[in-house]
Amino acid sequence: MAKTSTRKEQILQALALELEQRPGERITTANLAKAVGVSEAALYRHFPSKAKMFEALIEFSEHSVFGLINQVIARETNMYVQIEQIIAIILTFSAKNPGITRVLLGDALIGEHERLLKRSNQFFLRIHSQLKQILRTGELQGVCAYHANISQFAEILSSFIEGQLSRYVRSQFVKLPDEQWPARWQFLMHSLRLPEPAP
Repeated sequence: MAKTSTRKEQILQALALELEQRPGERITTANLAKAVGVSEAALYRHFPSKAKMFEALIEFSEHSVFGLINQVIARETNMYVQIEQIIAIILTFSAKNPGITRVLLGDALIGEHERLLKRSNQFFLRIHSQLKQILRTGELQGVCAYHANISQFAEILSSFIEGQLSRYVRSQFVKLPDEQWPARWQFLMHSLRLPEPAP
């Protein structure tokens, strides 16, 4: 069982690396098998299809990112700290996993099964829902008052996240999504007229 798990991890790591090193290209099972050092038949013994490999990368992303997000929510009570740390988690994860970022954005899924695009979109829908829930709780607690609709503000934050990830992919992973994040967060708060957190 340990060997199977290790081989699966090797395949997924190789796929993520291929996605990083071959931007704009469609990854074939032949190239992937060569990168792993096994036959194509061996790949299919671990994953019945390439779609399942992509799904496994998305599941890894969800487990990693939302696991950390849940820790932040359990640990922090300040709404502003929660939002800042959650966005930082996503941007840092992207910076460390460029190939997987292509999957999450759908860039690497062109030509693949449509359900994969829907699956990757769920990742960002969950982020939006999480941010909206935090903002709604903050408003109900009287922590802040918004000039705009809560859902609209959550959408703006979500769009910022997706924009940073897209910029990272378009720059061929040169412009890191988490660069200068503390300064960007301050600018984002001020530009959206968010009240400063209480000292």
